[in-house]
Amino acid sequence: MQQGRAIAGEHTRAIIDIGSNTVRLVVYGGPPRAPAVLLNEKVTARLGKSVAENGRLADKAMANVLGALARYRALIDLGGITRVDVVATAAVRDASNGAAFLDRVRAIGFAPRLLSGVEEAETSATGVIGAFPHARGIVGDLGGGSLELVDVADGATSHGVSLPLGSLRLPALRAQGDRTFVRKIGAMLAKADWVAEPNATLYLVGGSMRAFGRAAMVRMGWPLEDTHGFTLDATQALQLARQLSRRGQVLKPIDGVSTSRLASIPDAAALIAVLLTKLQPGRIVFSSWGLREGVLFASLPHDVQVQDPLLAGVADFVAPAGITMDAGRATALWMADVVPLPDGPIGLAAIMLCLAAGRVEPNLRRDLPTDWGLRKRWIGVSSEGRAMLAAALQGNAGKVPLPDILGQLAPPELLMQARGWGLAARLCRRFGAGSPAVLEGSKLRVENGQLAVQCEPAIAPLLQEGARRDLKALAAHLGLRAD
Repeated sequence: MQQGRAIAGEHTRAIIDIGSNTVRLVVYGGPPRAPAVLLNEKVTARLGKSVAENGRLADKAMANVLGALARYRALIDLGGITRVDVVATAAVRDASNGAAFLDRVRAIGFAPRLLSGVEEAETSATGVIGAFPHARGIVGDLGGGSLELVDVADGATSHGVSLPLGSLRLPALRAQGDRTFVRKIGAMLAKADWVAEPNATLYLVGGSMRAFGRAAMVRMGWPLEDTHGFTLDATQALQLARQLSRRGQVLKPIDGVSTSRLASIPDAAALIAVLLTKLQPGRIVFSSWGLREGVLFASLPHDVQVQDPLLAGVADFVAPAGITMDAGRATALWMADVVPLPDGPIGLAAIMLCLAAGRVEPNLRRDLPTDWGLRKRWIGVSSEGRAMLAAALQGNAGKVPLPDILGQLAPPELLMQARGWGLAARLCRRFGAGSPAVLEGSKLRVENGQLAVQCEPAIAPLLQEGARRDLKALAAHLGLRAD
C-alpha cells in the first residue's frame, strides 16, 4: 500500500456536515449497508449562534469552520479519498451572508450543497430508515439551528418541515418562561400544519437528543451505554424529560457526553417534553443515524438498501476470522430440527458471532458476550436483540448462569432461547471444526426424548469427549437426555 493511501478503500467515502453548532468530517468504510466509521472529527464552531442573534454568520465562527475545512481537505487528499459530500444546513441557509461563506468553502476545493429545510428533514429521516428498516412514525432531528420533523412509513418520507428550534436557539426561548416556551412551539407546529398520528413512534436524532438519552440511561441504571436503539415509552420519557428540564440544575458529568452537550440537556429535555405532549407518540427511539447516514443510504442501489443492516455488519465483522454467512446458515441448518432460529436476522447474526468467538484467543473470550453483544455498535438491532446476542455468546462460551443485567433487556424465555443457539453452535463447532463435509453428513436430532448427533459412519469418530460434554450441556438446557 502506498504511503498516504491508508484510509482509502473500495467503499471509502467522506461526508462533511457544516451544521449550526459543529462542522464535522466522518469517513466511512466497510460494507455499504452497515458502514464503519474510520475517522470522525468535529470542531464546535457554533456557526449558528450569531445567526439566531443578528441574522449573520460571525467572522470568528466562519474562520473556525474554514480552518477546520482546510484540515479536512488535507486529510481527504492525503488519504486518497475521492468520494466526498459536503452539506450545509440551517445556519448557512438562514444567514444573510451564507452565499458568500459558501464561496469561501468552494475556494478550499469543496462543492458544498446547501440543503433546504425540507431536504434536511427528509435526509435525516432517510438515515433513520437506513438504521431501522421498518421505521414508521415521526423523525425529530434537533440540530444547532433548527428542528426537523418528518413522517416516515414504508421506507419513504413525507411532510417534512424545519422549525427554528435548534439547540442554540432554545436558551433564549426558554428564558421567556415555560408557558411562553410551550405556547410558541405549539404555534410553530400549528403554522406548519404539522400533526401526528397518536401513539406513533418518535425517532429522536441529533447530539443533544442523544445526550438526553444518555442522561436518561444513567438515571434508570440502564445496562447499555450506546443510545442507538434505546427506547422509552412515552409516559416514562415525559417523566424523565420533566426531571431533566429543570432550569438551574447542574448535571453530573456523564461518560460519553461532552461538557457542551451536558449543558444542552435541560433545554433539549424541555423541547422533548413539549413534543411528547403535542404529538402524543406511544414511544421514543433514539437514533445515531441521521443526516450524514441519510446522504450515504440515499446513494445506495436498491439491492443494497434492502439488505439487512445487522447481518451486513456482522458478516463484515466476522470475515477476518474466516466466518461467512454461508457457514452461519449451514450451522443453523445443522441444528434446525432441535434449536430452530426465529424469523428475522437476530438468530443468524448470533450464530455467526458464536462461530467467530471460537477463533478468538481463549484468554480474550471472557468479555465477548459484553463487548460483542452489548457494546459493539450494531445497526438494526434493539436492546432486546442485543441481550439475545450476549446470551448466545454466553452459552457459546459454556458459561452459566446468564448475567442478571440481561434480564433488564429481554424476557427470560428469549434469553434461554438464545442461550440454546450458543450451546448448539459450540457443539457444532467443536464436533465438526467448521468442516462443510461434517455439516452435510450429520444432523442434530431428538429421538425418543434423547438428544443425539445423527451422522454417517465416517464422521462418528469425531464425537469425542469435548463434543460429548457439549451435547450433554445442550441436552440439559433443553430438558432432554443425551445419547
